[in-house]
Amino acid sequence: MKKRMRRRRRTIKSPEITLTPLIDTALTLLIIFMVTAPMMQNSIKVELPQGQAQESKGTPQELVVFIDKKQQLYFDNKKVDMPTLIKNLKTAIGKDTEKTIFVKGDRAVNYGHVINVVDQLKMVGGIKYVAMATQSQAA
Repeated sequence: MKKRMRRRRRTIKSPEITLTPLIDTALTLLIIFMVTAPMMQNSIKVELPQGQAQESKGTPQELVVFIDKKQQLYFDNKKVDMPTLIKNLKTAIGKDTEKTIFVKGDRAVNYGHVINVVDQLKMVGGIKYVAMATQSQAA
């Protein structure tokens, strides 16, 4: 008798990619970006003086000028000098005449320098108010 040779069928497994680690990594990165994004906007360190009046309760702070301890000016998170600041403000204001500029000056900055900056900002057309930002006092 002839022996029958049985042919074994080979089952070819198709390669599978498990998506679980990829999804976990993507969600972890998303959470990291959501937590760090608000911190990135306040990258300029300014220690504000304390005050009781809250001028910006409902006003969006679109135009903010920072003055750090070294009396350097910042606008849109970029270090600028006074002529560049005025030029950038004119561009940012456009044709609007009701804009409010917030000045966030460090408490270590000379008062005369802050007033000089505020005076020059008031000369720019299209600005309704120049508000001095303060840190609220803890009750």
